[in-house]
Amino acid sequence: MEKAIKKYLPIFVLPTFLAFLIGFVAPFLLGLWLSLCDFTTVTDATFVGFSNFVLAVQDTVFQHSFWYTALFTVVSVIVINVVAFAIALALTRKLRGTNLFRTVFFMPNLIGGIVLGYIWQLIFNGILAQYSQALSLNEWYGFAGLVILVAWQQIGYMMIIYIAGLQSIPGDVLEAAAIDGASAWRQLVDVTIPMMMSSITICMFLSLTNGFKLFDQNLSLTAGEPSKMSEMLALNIYHTFYGRVGWEGVGQAKAVIFCLIVVGIGLIQLRATRSKEVQQ
Repeated sequence: MEKAIKKYLPIFVLPTFLAFLIGFVAPFLLGLWLSLCDFTTVTDATFVGFSNFVLAVQDTVFQHSFWYTALFTVVSVIVINVVAFAIALALTRKLRGTNLFRTVFFMPNLIGGIVLGYIWQLIFNGILAQYSQALSLNEWYGFAGLVILVAWQQIGYMMIIYIAGLQSIPGDVLEAAAIDGASAWRQLVDVTIPMMMSSITICMFLSLTNGFKLFDQNLSLTAGEPSKMSEMLALNIYHTFYGRVGWEGVGQAKAVIFCLIVVGIGLIQLRATRSKEVQQ
């Protein structure tokens, strides 16, 4: 069987490899080239060097979007992971109805971001209207709304990963800690968390990258209002590319910068959390 697998491996790998080249590598390399060009379509690109990157970095709206996105990501990562971990701890106890609660908490993740954005927009504006306010009048109303929306959507998904991590911890290790006199808090800090760092690594990576890449919820909930003050990086790139004539190259340069930022931060986070993982 092993010889047969090795013999026919290229045949099975080739379709996936071609799909990867066509669907990812080729568009990525084309995007890098276009970021160095002035163009309207991909057929009329004119090389202009790094001028697009200079304009992108000098764009004050892009700078604001970066810091706004960074702050949102920090807050959402903390909220999502702390709440998801707490719920996972509660639902791994011997309580009645835990399977039902797991299903209920996971269900928001099945709803599309655009739909969620419009639903929560109605909810938030309905509440703010009681105080003569609206999401479009203050960027920080939009910020809080985005944090609540994304947390509500993603907590259930992260909860499932944390539950899997908690259930993989050997029971005898926790029993030994309890026999040694460790309190519930010390067991959590010194035993549970270190032994499920692999789950924490995954959840941190997903919530971190999702926070930076957020687009559809931002588009449907605030659309960048007021005056692009609640516009996050992905939405800013979209508006630059499709909403500003002659700025297609700058929009592509912003996309390249955005990619480098997300990849760099993701790698730093993976390195930081993986170094603390404990081998069971």
